[in-house]
Amino acid sequence: MPRIRNDSNFNVCPDYASDVFANSRAQLVNDNTNEAQAIQLLKDIWEANNNSDKVAWQRIPDEPAIMPCSYALRKLDKGEYVKLWYFTNDGLDEANLKKTVDDDAMIMSTLADGSTAWVSAASTRNARAVINDEDLPFEEFCQACPRMLTAMEQADWPEDRVRMMVKFWRNIQVHKYRSL
Repeated sequence: MPRIRNDSNFNVCPDYASDVFANSRAQLVNDNTNEAQAIQLLKDIWEANNNSDKVAWQRIPDEPAIMPCSYALRKLDKGEYVKLWYFTNDGLDEANLKKTVDDDAMIMSTLADGSTAWVSAASTRNARAVINDEDLPFEEFCQACPRMLTAMEQADWPEDRVRMMVKFWRNIQVHKYRSL
């Protein structure tokens, strides 16, 4: 079945009485069918196809929500740098695994100076799994960019900053040296 690109509820039946459809009407006109009947037949066929498309459109699920880990979302909300890895399939999978832990839960963490402290689960991350942006495979880079842009928009980033990132990442993706 061909891909449905728009909501068929907004489609308008063509004017089959116009000159553009003269050839289509001529193929249907015979001793038993006049031109008015041919026009109605074309409209009925169009309406049947459009109704079928409407049913198919209703079956299309809404886009699933892309939810990176709370750590990445909090950094985005603050307008801080977030590694693209959090928006790759691996990063989103890890976020789904972490959803089993309450964000308000406190866990014991070792700090940079070697001491330990209680910190919120939402503020922690598995740093070993995270891949730096420059080391991210190109395929994962291409997965992450649109997801991160959506998250930036949802975090109410200024439109000019989002547009700047769109242009930056687009230029990387179409650059002649991108595969090196």
